[in-house]
Amino acid sequence: MSDVLKSHFLFPRNVGDAAEPSFTGRGGSFVCGATARFSIQIDESHNISDAKFRAAGCEVLIATLSLFTERIQAISTADAAVIGQNPEKFLEEFAIDDDKHHCVRLACDALLAAIREYSDAARSEWNGDEALICTCFFVSEKTIEREIKLGRLTSVQDVTRACSAGGGCGSCQPLIVEILENLNGV
Repeated sequence: MSDVLKSHFLFPRNVGDAAEPSFTGRGGSFVCGATARFSIQIDESHNISDAKFRAAGCEVLIATLSLFTERIQAISTADAAVIGQNPEKFLEEFAIDDDKHHCVRLACDALLAAIREYSDAARSEWNGDEALICTCFFVSEKTIEREIKLGRLTSVQDVTRACSAGGGCGSCQPLIVEILENLNGV
């Protein structure tokens, strides 16, 4: 284990619950029985202003969650989602043993679940003129529809390349599929 991860295991940062209002994601591992809870608070600029975790698991899980809380402070939920969607990058950066890969993935799952909870809440509270579909990148339904029509897009990946919608936490992807089906007559 690297010195950075050892430090985060022996002296974990940001243990507890994020300040209210917060959004929480949970995950568990069938491989080892570990559990993780990640909570985030979002500021007016849609950046993460507070991040905390609670976990019952091994040194890799605790160190990963602790390190994630530091890495996502003051960045957008979209940028935090990129961290959560790329466990391989983290595994490579810290040369995690194969038998502990699931621990890093569990931490990523809990982080993404917290971002999804925020995204769902932001969509339901949105009072803009257009329906908000992607809260990570603040992309409206009309923007997605326009991109689909102009680019003759047929998949979520096409939409993500065109306007970033769906490229964050992924909670809007079912909505994008529905828009694609409606516009493409599927």
